[in-house]
Formats: sequence, C-alpha cells, structure tokens
Amino acid sequence: MDRIAITGGARLKGEIPISGAKNSAIKLMAASLLTDEPLRLTNMPRLADTRFLGKLLQRLGTEVSESVGTDGAETLLTTREIVSGFAPYDLVRQMRASFTVLGPLLARTGQAKVSLPGGCTIGARPVDLHLMALEALGAKIEMHEGYVYAQAPRGLKGAVIRFPINSVGATEHAILAAVLANGDTVLENAAAEPELADLADCLNAMGAKVAGAGGRTIHITGVSRLHGASHSVIPDRIETGTFAVAAAMAGGEVRLTRTRSDFIQPLIDKMVEAGVEVTPQEDGLTIKRDGGRLRAVEIETGPYPEFATDLQAPFMALMTLADGESVVRETIFENRFMHVPELGRLGADISVQGDMARVRGVEFLTGAQVMATDLRASVSLVIAGLAARGETMVNRVYHLDRGFERLEEKLGACGAQIRRLTSEDATEEVE
Repeated sequence: MDRIAITGGARLKGEIPISGAKNSAIKLMAASLLTDEPLRLTNMPRLADTRFLGKLLQRLGTEVSESVGTDGAETLLTTREIVSGFAPYDLVRQMRASFTVLGPLLARTGQAKVSLPGGCTIGARPVDLHLMALEALGAKIEMHEGYVYAQAPRGLKGAVIRFPINSVGATEHAILAAVLANGDTVLENAAAEPELADLADCLNAMGAKVAGAGGRTIHITGVSRLHGASHSVIPDRIETGTFAVAAAMAGGEVRLTRTRSDFIQPLIDKMVEAGVEVTPQEDGLTIKRDGGRLRAVEIETGPYPEFATDLQAPFMALMTLADGESVVRETIFENRFMHVPELGRLGADISVQGDMARVRGVEFLTGAQVMATDLRASVSLVIAGLAARGETMVNRVYHLDRGFERLEEKLGACGAQIRRLTSEDATEEVE
C-alpha cells in the first residue's frame, strides 16, 4: 500500500495548476447516460473516483475513451444503448456518488436496480432525499437486500420538490432525472454549489432546459431527448483551497492557476484574518506568507457559499501553529474530526466536544507516522507535514488518490520535500 513521506521545513515557491472539479466531473459523467450521442468532457481530472465511475458506466453500456486535448485531459462518453440497468454493490460501494446513475437510468429506460452505497467514515450520508425526489417525479421505489428497485414505465412527470435541507447529491440527482420528465419541475431549497451550475450548463448544452442552478430555486422543463455536447469541467474549488492552505502552512509564495478565487471566498477571508497574504488574479490567486506567526481564528462550516466542510480539516491543520486558540465548528458531517488524533501524533493540541473542536496553537509540529482516515483528513496530514520538523509518513494514501491529481508532483514542483513510497519501496526498506 502506497505511503507519502514529507520532510518538513521547505518553503514553497512556484505555480500550481488546478485540475477540473472532481465533484462536478463524476455527475457530468453520469449525465452521459441520458443521451445516445457522444458527450465530450474536457479539463477532466484523472482520479480514482473517475476511474471507478468509468468502470460502472461501461457495465451499463457506455463507451469510455480518454485522451489529451488543448484543454487538458478529455473523456469521451457514448451510451448508444443502455445494455444493463443493474449497478451492483461491488462497483457502487467504491464511490458513493455512483448511486446517482439511478436517476438517469430511470429517466431514459424507465427502470433500474442500483445498490445502496453503504456507510461512510465521515457520517451516515443517507440517500433518503434522493429517493424522495425520484418518488415525487413519479417513480415507484422498492428496496430489497440492499438494492433500490425503481420503475417508471410511463416515464417521469414534473413535480414541485422542496428539500428539507440543502443536499447537493439529492439536488443533482433530481436534476439528472427531471430533464427528461414530462412537464415542469421546480426544486425548492436546492443546494447552490458551483458544481450544480456546472451540471446545468452541461445539460443545457445537451438540449435540456434548466434555469436557476446555483440558486435556491431551480426550474426544469422536461424535454423528450438530449443530444451530444462538449463541455469543460469547472476548476476544483476544494483543490484550490487545499493548495492555498498548504502554501500558507509551508510559507513562501505560490500562484494557483486555472481556477477561480470567488469559489473559495470564505476561506480567503479566514486566511487573511489569520495573517496570510492572498491576492486574487484573473486566472487564480497568489498565496504569500513570509514569516511571523499566524493568528487564531474561528470557522464554522455550512452549505455553499459558507465555509466548505471539505476545507475544514486542511484549515484545522493550519491553525495548529497559530497564536492562540481557534474554534472549528462542523455543521455538515457528524464524524468529520477523525483527523484530530492523527494531528495529535504530530504534536497538535486539539480537543473535541460534539461538533466543536478547540485548536490551541503550538510552537512547532514534529514528524511522525500517521494514518489517513478519509480524503480530506489525509490531505490535512500532508499539509501539517509540510511544516513539521523531521519526516512525516502518511499511510493509506489511496484516499488521496480519490480526490487529488498528482498531489506530490504539484507540491514537489514548488519545492516541497515530498515523495510517494510504493509497496516495493517499503520492501526494500525492510531488506
């Protein structure tokens, strides 16, 4: 199993290009099931999650081919025919978002059998709102032995759906199903993340009629069919924020390119409050920190456009070296402090009570062996290792590969002392 070794203390200087958004790319890939014509996605990230979904789509009947074009990596998806409406547990369990194939399958063929995605280390993350939305659109839902059986033999019908909470996954799922429904659909109290607007832009390029995505009310007028299109995936705001925090943690000056600073404004505000120099630019932003101790600040996660829960763990790592006590409140996931004990192994002083963590800044961190528990927790350990004295070894980095493309290469190009150790490397060390 691969590990990542970081020797802390190196200041960063250089440029990091941001990849396409993982959380957008996987839903755009699922949209290819809605048409029998090719969907070309450019600025695609190459990640474990996109590979997992590609395998599932191929099982369902999608031809998937990858190439490199003028706008970076490209993926061409063509689903001339749905050859199977069955998404088995062995594939769905590898990535929760693959459950979203249920809506497109139902909309195009009138039936589907998809495994429930199972548990998650950062919280329950149930799919009840997904199913509620599909039932509101006229689907008949039954569940047996861990599978969802959905049928709409006469097609889906437009409806007014009000979500009790801002659920990104359920909002995306409802859009993917409603674009081929008969009549108008209104989604109220919808999630407003940029990835939703990106999905709507792609679907509209395919002939759908989606208005208001990116706001709390979304209007969808169903159409009888969609056609092929070409669409560029938006920049990954979580990767943008993560590298911004990494640059602040290590010190130096790093320019993040091919991205948008407005996607992470709450993070930028808190970084500036902590004493980091952040300069937005036309194609990204520059992070600069020359020295001096950071100031402790308070954050509270929330639905977009509030502070992103996916940036909570990286920012907490930054606050471990701040002067004073920081307070971190997590309002989205109930188990998203699993990185706290591992940061403690590096010398961080953090206590957790319910949904709140108190981070008392220390003078320095010390490298140690640590274990990644999930995607965002794992990168927080890498960030902490950039500033820790000595070597930090992050184990179980397959979590990182789910959401970060060439992480060690991008940081290494800016001067970080970071390297990946494969299982073969570990064998050689033992010998």
